Amino acid sequence: MDAQHSGPVRGPLHTPICDLLGIVHPVVLGGMGGATSPDLVAAVSNAGGLGTLGLSGRHPEAIPSLIDEIRTRTSAPFGVNFLLFLANDAGIQAALTRKPPVVAYAWAWSDQDLKPYVQRVHDVGAKVTYMVSGVPEAVRAVEAGADVIVAQGSEGGGHVGLIGTLALVPMVVSAVSPVPVLAAGGIADGRGLAAVLALGADGALLGTRFLATDEAPLPTSFKQAIVASDGHDTTLTEIPDLMNGSIWPGAFARTWRNAFLAEWSGREFELRRRRHEVVRAVAEAWAVGDAQRAPLLFGQDAGLITSILPAGEVVRRLVDEAREVIDGRLARLTHE
Repeated sequence: MDAQHSGPVRGPLHTPICDLLGIVHPVVLGGMGGATSPDLVAAVSNAGGLGTLGLSGRHPEAIPSLIDEIRTRTSAPFGVNFLLFLANDAGIQAALTRKPPVVAYAWAWSDQDLKPYVQRVHDVGAKVTYMVSGVPEAVRAVEAGADVIVAQGSEGGGHVGLIGTLALVPMVVSAVSPVPVLAAGGIADGRGLAAVLALGADGALLGTRFLATDEAPLPTSFKQAIVASDGHDTTLTEIPDLMNGSIWPGAFARTWRNAFLAEWSGREFELRRRRHEVVRAVAEAWAVGDAQRAPLLFGQDAGLITSILPAGEVVRRLVDEAREVIDGRLARLTHE
């Protein structure tokens, strides 16, 4: 459906999460660290979705100006994202001084107390979303006061768990109701949005689809690799994290099977030993746009993506296509 434009949006696709977050459409940009920018965030928010800026790894002193930059581009709600296992307390505090409307958390250690992180956000009048890959973590986040749970299936790109979206979303919905749930993982078009609404989610969070947009801060060759993918050429691995010297709490990285991955698969011990050398080589590959020589994390839904589009157009097509499914095909199934 990505290749066909169905015309202007017929009207908003409204769910309770729209009221909660102050958005028009239940479409959220994943806060992918290093792959989001103020331009991309604003484009999604201006189209009626919720743009989210990944801030993990950003120097705390740079964070307020990044948030200010978003506000120069949009008056609509937006979010900022932090990975809690990195314990970037100074970065979180820097973000909260600018009172972003939404703070998205993910991937805490099992012994981290989530309540103080949630309370700090509530104290500035903002909402908290929390991403999970399983039901126990969803329940823990709700008990800590999270306003929205993001249930991310293993089809997604980047760091994921081991259960698929189709099974995970209704399990989480049942476990945390009436707290609203966003579905993530494997969603790239309106069919996916309509499907997760049918599973009980109140909207969808997308990552890979927004990587292949004009505003995404990636080399064009990386975006073209996503478009060229048939969706069957990714795998779950720890190689990118071994290269970066990072340990994620129970996550694998869904990564494109390119020359970089082929070179180091089965040679993880050697990668650990030569990590700094490899990091320098990957930085050089990024600088010249060599998509084969750097880890590229994207989801299985790349097989649904056939073109690089403006981010606002992605939001509009998602809503149009979902409305076509809900008002068209699904409605006809109930006619006698």
